[in-house]
Amino acid sequence: MYSALPATVAALFFAYGAYVVAVKGITRVTVSFFLLCLTTFFWQAAWAVLFQVHDPAQADLLVRLGYLLILFLPTTLYQFLVEICDRASERKWVYLSYGIAAILGLFDLFSNWFVSGFYTYFFGYYPKAGPLHPIHVLQTSVVVCRGLYITWREQQAASEEKRVRLRLCVASLLIYFFAAVDYLVNYGVGFYPPGVVFVAISLGLIAVAVTRYNLMSPMTVAATVAHEMRTPLASIRAYADALALSLPEVQRGYDLAVAHGLIQPSADAPHAGKLDRLSRSISENIERSTVMIDMMLASSRMDFLDDQAFETCSMAECVREGLAGYPFTERERARVHAEIEHDFAFRGSRTLMVFVMFNLLKNALYALRAANKGEITISTRPDADGRHELCVKDTGSGIAPDALPRVFETYFTTKESGGTGLGLAFCQRAVHAFGGSITCESVLGEYTAFKLLFPPLASLPSREDPAGAERPA
Repeated sequence: MYSALPATVAALFFAYGAYVVAVKGITRVTVSFFLLCLTTFFWQAAWAVLFQVHDPAQADLLVRLGYLLILFLPTTLYQFLVEICDRASERKWVYLSYGIAAILGLFDLFSNWFVSGFYTYFFGYYPKAGPLHPIHVLQTSVVVCRGLYITWREQQAASEEKRVRLRLCVASLLIYFFAAVDYLVNYGVGFYPPGVVFVAISLGLIAVAVTRYNLMSPMTVAATVAHEMRTPLASIRAYADALALSLPEVQRGYDLAVAHGLIQPSADAPHAGKLDRLSRSISENIERSTVMIDMMLASSRMDFLDDQAFETCSMAECVREGLAGYPFTERERARVHAEIEHDFAFRGSRTLMVFVMFNLLKNALYALRAANKGEITISTRPDADGRHELCVKDTGSGIAPDALPRVFETYFTTKESGGTGLGLAFCQRAVHAFGGSITCESVLGEYTAFKLLFPPLASLPSREDPAGAERPA
């Protein structure tokens, strides 16, 4: 009877952890969530078996094996919250916490310093705390409090939708605290350990955030929708091309009908130039939408960086391709100037570098529109340390000082129109994978400059301006 609850919870969490990985794929967030479910599974499964055995030797083995996974459970919860908040700087503390748990695990397995035998209660055997057990209790308190703190801070600056998800996580943490009542049983207080109920409710709230509010990947749905939009856009493009081929015949038929008096000419009647502009406008808007979809798909993928596929690339060619492929309006293109006097090579992916250019151009154009002024300059130069610099600078709205340190954080955006907050995080990941670095300088109301530094690989001969020798007027 006493084993039924932990056995049920163990089965549920293992199944749910496996389900999330299978459906959401393997990412830092889903892996950390699976580890959380896996440690909960082993903890509760060990107790379910422990409450059934009557052999003291078997009980001694089970209390040690069961606690071995409990040692890592608070850290897996901490890691999950770190990944949900995308706090890369916090990961070193996660690893430290894992290290402490591993050391305590050795004491658990090979001595009586952590678990000193077991108590015999009315529901069965239960681990008896050893001299080092308070360290684990302290560690649990620290990492759970830290997880609560970073999650609370993150939700304060998050969008409304993300705030709901993170508040569910905060609520789950507060409930998780009550699971600590089980530690009393380790110190001789004889009651059936109710912590499993609080853990079940706590992780259940996270489950709601995962399934109902798509906690694992806020861009998963958007990326899926974007991917599905490709097919109708391709169909519209095909129809537009067919229309463009047919328009001359339609126009000729209309002109013949007017010439033979079959119809009366109308002031609103189409003419060849108007129809041609309409067809080109449809194609240009489709091209613009397709590029934006490609950017969304690339930015939403955080596991795309495979250095085995990298090659030596020319930065001038990447800039040229980026300027040629970005769906500028005619007015926007006239405000973009390229000054590529120093071409250089880097090891990476030309396709990804072009998407980096697209994201930087998109942000710069947004800044120009917000300020209703400004120009964009793309330039390269060698620095004093022999590295190569690519700079994308706009003289638009600039970035507020309090927002500047966060521009590369995933899901953080300064756009009032509601950006995804993935573009600059994507740029940083890509440039770091290429062995470079990216920084942002800005003065509110004056300018913003993104500077990409790459290690010396091999300088290339100087080339003409990749956008063409002539600047747009």
